[in-house]
Amino acid sequence: MLFNRVKSLDAIMATAEKKSLRRSLGPFQLTLLGIGAVIGTGIFVLTAEAAQKAGPGMLVSFMVAGFVCGVAALCYAELASMVPVAGSAYTYTYAVVGEVMAWMVGWALILEYAVGASAVAVGWSNHAVGLLHGLGVNFPSALSNADALMAKVQLTFGATPSQDLLTALQVGGWVNLPAIVVAGFVTWLLVIGTTESARFNAVLVLIKILALAVFIGLTVPVMQAKNFVPFAPTGATGVLGAAASIFFAYVGFDAVSTAAEETRNPQRNIPIGLMGSLVICTIFYLLVASGAIGTIGAQPLMNAGVALTPGTAEMAGHCAAVIRSGALEPLVCSKEALVHVLVTTGYPAIGRLVGLAAVLALPSVVLMMMYGQTRIFFTMARDGLLPEKLASVHPRFRTPHVVTIVTGIATAIAAAILPVGRLADYSNSGTLFAFLMVAIAVMVLRKTAPGRPRPFRTPIVWVVAPLAIIGCVGLYLSLPLTAILVLPVWGAIGLVVYFAYSRSHSHVGRGIGGSDGEDDPPIYGVKM
Repeated sequence: MLFNRVKSLDAIMATAEKKSLRRSLGPFQLTLLGIGAVIGTGIFVLTAEAAQKAGPGMLVSFMVAGFVCGVAALCYAELASMVPVAGSAYTYTYAVVGEVMAWMVGWALILEYAVGASAVAVGWSNHAVGLLHGLGVNFPSALSNADALMAKVQLTFGATPSQDLLTALQVGGWVNLPAIVVAGFVTWLLVIGTTESARFNAVLVLIKILALAVFIGLTVPVMQAKNFVPFAPTGATGVLGAAASIFFAYVGFDAVSTAAEETRNPQRNIPIGLMGSLVICTIFYLLVASGAIGTIGAQPLMNAGVALTPGTAEMAGHCAAVIRSGALEPLVCSKEALVHVLVTTGYPAIGRLVGLAAVLALPSVVLMMMYGQTRIFFTMARDGLLPEKLASVHPRFRTPHVVTIVTGIATAIAAAILPVGRLADYSNSGTLFAFLMVAIAVMVLRKTAPGRPRPFRTPIVWVVAPLAIIGCVGLYLSLPLTAILVLPVWGAIGLVVYFAYSRSHSHVGRGIGGSDGEDDPPIYGVKM
């Protein structure tokens, strides 16, 4: 039978106990870990993308995306407290729905972590180039974005040669070299085994929070009501589209659940870390977005009454034309939105400090996402669904160098040629699928294992879980068409891999079940 392979919760716990990680993280560290993973490119960069899609209505978009993440987090919290092991949504799905869907979730999580890391790398590049520009060093545009490459591709495939496309082709770049550099640097760190300690992570989190707090303190008191009118120039469709993109700003809170095996008293601390980080980040996001809108406005750029699509060559060309005309750069055109707001409102020095905070802190988010990818690969290899050789450990550094290098190369290639908005949307498609499966899993377990201890119970689960499902489906359908298509295409590739290799090598299918330590791949990873 296709769906008869389910790895029991007891088998999962037994495997984790035999090959477990050192439990050292408490609730405060977990909350900081969640905040550190969440606050990154989303708020520092995607504010401009959201403004182009929804205008001031992006405030509602933040609330919609935060709500969907909130109900999903409540489902995560129950499962993570019941099954405090590595693997996140993949592990939960394996225990409840079975191996095929678990494989699909693990495969989709590659979009969340690897593609998400690419998006953060591009966000870092934008701030690094902007910081250099503020210091009088003009980094070549040909090597800091791929706008000209996108325009060339569109024209090659028959796009109408509009003025915006021609402008992008003329002044845009061909490759994002800084994004490649930061992806390569993080890959090197993960290969040699450099430790990202909880204390170091806490310092970086505090830097980001301080930068956002300064931004809020300078912008919120001087907001003007006129900048919020019209509030939703693109209507409900634009607000939901922005919510689907902004969802990326919240992605990362589930990294708390991937640290379950390294958490003291996970039944209590995992829910605290999940919900605590989500609530704190939502409050910051709403205040930051309000400050950005209220000070300089956030109206989208239109062409014949239709908002231009962010992340396209047309949008890049239109912005370039606006800037070349001598007009003030709109918020929606900025690749470092918060810095741009502060510079425009008369705080250039503080704006550059905020940019410096992003440059210092965003590499840790790239590291966290690539680290999360290795955790997912480790768990899948531990179940026999991936070749043990792929997760082989370096004889000197004791790290999974093969899979880390492969992930790093893929991350660098995507970051080199794609804009941050598109990468975020592609990442969101995989994340929404994983969240959907978690919501399903929590309901199924309530029926199949009603008596199993639940240190944390999702409140009114028969309302919360369906809301999470509806929210995930709604946001997924609000993504751009290319992002919607990425998931089924990627999933089809994953099914080919599963039936060609994984199904015949599965420990559950071979009757191993993870109980024999000799058949399990060695533990690896970067301690936090």
